[in-house]
Amino acid sequence: MNPATTRHGASWRGPNAGRANARRGARRAPPATAVDGAQRAPGDHHAAGGRVILLNKPYGALCQFTADASGKPTLADFVSVPGVYPAGRLDADSEGLVVLTADGALQARITSPSGKLAKTYWVQVEGTAEARQLGALAAGVEFSGVVTAPAGARVIPEPDDLWPRHPPIRWRKAIPTSWLEIILTEGRNRQVRRMTAAVGLPTLRLIRYAVGPWTIEGIAPGKWREDFAASRVL
Repeated sequence: MNPATTRHGASWRGPNAGRANARRGARRAPPATAVDGAQRAPGDHHAAGGRVILLNKPYGALCQFTADASGKPTLADFVSVPGVYPAGRLDADSEGLVVLTADGALQARITSPSGKLAKTYWVQVEGTAEARQLGALAAGVEFSGVVTAPAGARVIPEPDDLWPRHPPIRWRKAIPTSWLEIILTEGRNRQVRRMTAAVGLPTLRLIRYAVGPWTIEGIAPGKWREDFAASRVL
């Protein structure tokens, strides 16, 4: 995917994007062309059904349009498209991809556990991840009386050119950190953080990189682009 032209002309491209997508076997959307400051994938005939907004949610922002007493920014501070709502949530202390749509059937498809639409996370953890810990994450972790579904879990290099987080993570010189890629097909409350904590790797930074076929490639924090759902998602 070429760097996306967002509403404010900002873009971001992840580390070794082509090689990473090839390793994961990701199926990539067709190139998008700029329309009215966002992006629209060709071949979709501007159809209303299946239209999505892909937002790179910044750290500290609430995944809702309505403000609350916390005073934290909301989706309304970044997305002015009327009638769209997030398909799934992302905690305020997490960053990355939020898919928004006005299509109720698509929203249900994305969020339904039975759909098993994969969500990919980049996770910076405290400590050096060992094979036994990765095996436990992949097999399923027990917390709150339930065992999580099998997941993808592997060590990845620290992402290059990743935007800085504000505020930065806590840094302890004597304790190393690792980056993991975790792929889930379910969405329990604060699942990634609870999973890594259960195997002794507390999460320091959490970025949702992908939801199904969509990624944050080319989208800077606080920016968005428009796309459409492929038939395999609908």
